[in-house]
Amino acid sequence: MSKTARSGGQAPRKVVIVAYDGAKLMDISGPLQAFSDACFEDGRPAYQVILASEFGGSVSTDTGVKLETVRLDEAVIASVDTLLVAGGDLIMPAAATASLRARLVDYLDRPRRLGSICTGAFVLAQLGVLDGREATTHWSACSRLERQHPTINIKPDAIFVTSGHIWTSAGVSAGIDMALAMIEDDLDHLAALTVARGMVLFLKRPGGQSQFSVELRQQMRDARGRFDDLHDWIRANLEADLSVPALAEAARMSPRNFARVYLREMGESPARAVEKLRTEAARRLLESAHDAIQVVARRTGFGDDERMRRAFVKTYGVSPQDYRRRFGHSQA
Repeated sequence: MSKTARSGGQAPRKVVIVAYDGAKLMDISGPLQAFSDACFEDGRPAYQVILASEFGGSVSTDTGVKLETVRLDEAVIASVDTLLVAGGDLIMPAAATASLRARLVDYLDRPRRLGSICTGAFVLAQLGVLDGREATTHWSACSRLERQHPTINIKPDAIFVTSGHIWTSAGVSAGIDMALAMIEDDLDHLAALTVARGMVLFLKRPGGQSQFSVELRQQMRDARGRFDDLHDWIRANLEADLSVPALAEAARMSPRNFARVYLREMGESPARAVEKLRTEAARRLLESAHDAIQVVARRTGFGDDERMRRAFVKTYGVSPQDYRRRFGHSQA
C-alpha cells in the first residue's frame, strides 16, 4: 500500500517559504504551486503552504510583483514540516539578508526538513547549516559559494542535493524539481507524477541529473547555430554510421575541414559529441522505458552494453544499471 493510501486522517504538512524584497518570483511560485497541487488519495490537500517574511506584509519580488506574507515569527509558531528559503539576485550581498538571518537562526532546529531554492543557499551557508555538507545553487553562483564557504562540498551540476534533512536546489525551475521530489518522498511516486502532469511538466528530473542537458551545452557553445541541423540529424540517426566522414557528408564539408571546424566551434571532437548524444538518449530510455540494457544500447547506437556502460560511467559517474535502479520508471 502506498504512503498516500495510508495517510487517511493525516493533517496537511506545513511548508513555509521564506521571501524578502528582491526574491525571485519563480523561486517562490514554482514550489508553491507544486505543494499546493499535491493531494492525499482522498483528495484533501497534502500541504499547507505559508509565505513568510521577516516583518510580514507585502514583499516585492524581482519582477515587481508583490506577494502578501505573514510575519516569520507567526509562521513558525505551530509545527513546521519544511522551511524553504527562496533565492534572489545572483550577486546579492550578505548584508542584504543579515537581518533576516538573525531572525531565522532561532528557527533552524524546528523544521523536519530545511532547504533553499537557487541562491537561497547563500542564506543557509551564512547561517553555517551547510558546513561539511553537499549542496548546490544556481550554476553561475556555484564557484562564488565555494569560494566564500570552502567547507561546503558544492555539486555544481546537480538539479538538487539532499544532505540529511537539508535540501538545496539549483536555479529557478529546479525548485519545482526539488518540490516534486519532496512530494514523492512524503507521499509516493504517483502523487508527484500527478502534480507534474497537472503542471504540464515534460519530465520530473532526478536530483543527480546535470543542470544542463547535452543539447543545452551544445547550444551554448554553438551560439551561431552552425551545427544545429547536424545535431538534429545525429539524434534522429543514432544507430547509423556516425564516423567523421559520415558526419562531414551530412554537414556538406570535407572530413578534414569538418573535424577541425567542429573542434574549434564546439570545444570537443565529433566523436565525443556523438557519444554524449547517444548517452543522453540512453539515459532518457532508462528513465522512461522498460527495454533491456542491451536493447537500449542497440537503439542508441552503442552496439553493445559494455560500450554504453563505459560511456555512461564517464558522463554520469554510474553504470546504466545503477542509474535505472535510482531513476527508472520502475521505481514507481
